[in-house]
Amino acid sequence: MKVMSAVLVVLFLVISLVFAQQRGKICVATKEKSSEAAVSDLAALAPYFLIFDEKGNLVEMIDNPFKDEKGRAGRLIGGFLAEKGVTAIIGRDYCGDIVGILKNDGVTPYNFQGGAAEAATKVAQGKVPEATKESAAVANHKAAQEKAEKGGM
Repeated sequence: MKVMSAVLVVLFLVISLVFAQQRGKICVATKEKSSEAAVSDLAALAPYFLIFDEKGNLVEMIDNPFKDEKGRAGRLIGGFLAEKGVTAIIGRDYCGDIVGILKNDGVTPYNFQGGAAEAATKVAQGKVPEATKESAAVANHKAAQEKAEKGGM
């Protein structure tokens, strides 16, 4: 009985790891067109979208067609990315209701601070938690504090 329980526990862990991995393409919002570029602080307004496959390999770099659509970009990028087969987007911050809008479009947002390639790899491996409205609020607060410390407010 103990052996059977142990086998079931191991089987459950293996299955959960398989399902935790990313399905579909991963988009990383960046300010530069490079896989070494830092993840952008405002995902919807980032100048570039780097598209990675579900294993974390770079497959495409595109200009964000909505980067100048302040106030509307968040509502527009979800459908655009979904059409490209993207199911995850990585940024450092999501303003307003963008988290819910993206999820409605089938695109899961993630918060990550670091390089684009590292971000895509970690999301592909299931090592980054999904962004929530609450985590976006924390990121907004942190960004405002950093700006205030630099004398920007």
